[in-house]
Amino acid sequence: MDNNQNGIEAMREGKFEEAAKYFSAAIEDNTDDAVAYINFGNLLAAVGEPEKSLKFYQKAIELDEQAVTAFYGAGNIYFNQEQYDEAKKMYELALKKGMDHSDLYFMLAMTYNHLDQPKLATPYFQRSVELNENDAEARFQFGLCLASQELIEAAVAQFERVLELDPTHADAYYNLGVARAFNDQSEDAKEMFMKALEVQSDHLLAGHALKILQSNGSE
Repeated sequence: MDNNQNGIEAMREGKFEEAAKYFSAAIEDNTDDAVAYINFGNLLAAVGEPEKSLKFYQKAIELDEQAVTAFYGAGNIYFNQEQYDEAKKMYELALKKGMDHSDLYFMLAMTYNHLDQPKLATPYFQRSVELNENDAEARFQFGLCLASQELIEAAVAQFERVLELDPTHADAYYNLGVARAFNDQSEDAKEMFMKALEVQSDHLLAGHALKILQSNGSE
């Protein structure tokens, strides 16, 4: 294996200092190797050095304007720093340059959500779960996005699928309960809130919602 491959393997094993040595060697061997800069950027992001990581992604982009994973990596840095406009630009460039991966669509959707644009987020969530049907978290966030637009039945379908994939997802039970309550199905709603509490006994929202329904039922 070459230095890049050795570095990636070291990263997978959690040997970050060793990985850094391999990626440094890869850059020294070929200062025009965009992949080595991307790998080093990924490493720096993994060890909590976002600003340094961003510089490596930017260098990779200077060397190769088609380095889609550099745009994606930079987008993640901006997203984690809550610079959502910058994150959107990077993700959209990655998409424009040919990246077609569920994670990219998911992160772009999450970015639009943070920018309070759920309608624009919706098709990206849709594409994300099309490409990775078993991603429970993507489906859950998709459900929340749909619910925020009062597309309740569509949201319910996503929450139900989440629970098929992960029967211990307390927040999915809670949001199903909210949807049931929204549709005046109070008994079904109670059942969902109780299931959320079975999974997570300290789920405050589910506990509060259940108390409200039980109080209303006793009046």
